[in-house]
Amino acid sequence: MTIKINMPKLHPGQREVMRSASRFRVLACGRRRWGKTRLGAALCIATAINGGRAWWVAPSYPVATVGWRLLHRMARQIPGVNIRRGDRLITFPGNGEIRVRSADNPDSLRGEGLDFCVMDECAFMKEAAWTEAIRPALSDRQGGAMFISTPKGRNWFWRLYMNADGVEYEAFRFSTNDNPYINTDEVEAAKKTLPERIFRQEYMAEFIDDTGGVFRNITEAATAVYQPEAATGSAYVAGVDVADSNDFTVISVIDTTKNALVYMDRFNRVGYQALEDRIAACNQRFGGNVPFIIERNSIGLPVIDGVISKGVAVTPFVTTNASKQQIIQNLQGAFEHGTLSILPDDVLISELQSFESSRTAGGMMKYSAPEGMHDDCVMSLALAWHGAATSWAVW
Repeated sequence: MTIKINMPKLHPGQREVMRSASRFRVLACGRRRWGKTRLGAALCIATAINGGRAWWVAPSYPVATVGWRLLHRMARQIPGVNIRRGDRLITFPGNGEIRVRSADNPDSLRGEGLDFCVMDECAFMKEAAWTEAIRPALSDRQGGAMFISTPKGRNWFWRLYMNADGVEYEAFRFSTNDNPYINTDEVEAAKKTLPERIFRQEYMAEFIDDTGGVFRNITEAATAVYQPEAATGSAYVAGVDVADSNDFTVISVIDTTKNALVYMDRFNRVGYQALEDRIAACNQRFGGNVPFIIERNSIGLPVIDGVISKGVAVTPFVTTNASKQQIIQNLQGAFEHGTLSILPDDVLISELQSFESSRTAGGMMKYSAPEGMHDDCVMSLALAWHGAATSWAVW
């Protein structure tokens, strides 16, 4: 019996990977819509239609949802297919099957023999998911695998890519622009606003070395002029990093008509009342209607409540590793593209120049000051720039 189903139309780059005769294919792609998920799903369907067992493995359950939705949409066209949503399992006539799994616990992936596996966004997984679980599972049936991911530094995915011999392992790299269906204007817009390192990694699929400073062009940006109070025709937004007893509270005020840091107040070892009074005084200094972006974590929450009672407009900011990464990378982009100027303040410049990045086990960037140093000025500036660059903050 012949069954006709609608599979995704593959562009030339996808067809090149599909034609590879290598058992293991390592595919580094731009995150933005190259089509690696569609290609992986098509290969899983082809395996299961022919009676094989395929797995789709992603770093976490939420990330796996992307692959599951596409596999479900493609497989439901086939008569006799049984889809078990709760188990994320699709069984095919002829005993083929596709199962979607999470790699957050590599030990849970042990056990079954496989004919094919897609390791989705594997640069974000622990290497043990491959070496200790999936690779042995492929041995029973001499199965193959495809590693699809956006680069994330020079980790085990990078080593797979670099060590591919073109025989058992074949490596491919495609930027977002290599998808002929992508809007190139969107890519160019991203290039103008994102930090160079982030654009090269996320769009151009380059493996970027993690070493080096976070911010560039710092001294070149230190051209802003101090403003002791509001200037006619200007609008302002402020960011506040609230400190504990060992750090500094910093208030940074940006003139949004000039994209310039024009005022800073840095202090420590004051009580809540004095801290709230200084924020309220800064608000009055710049016209009385300045939107303040204040970190609400831990000690920030009572400060927010206090300054709101004094008539200050506050947008609380919840700091997580993900949200901190976002505002720091936005600030990176501002320095690299020359869209923000800062005061020539020695403490601020020193903090920006020494600010460091590292990578978590899950693949995300982690930003902080070196041990024994401060990053209060950096975080205050990042919060203010986040407000200045977000339309809701400019009232």
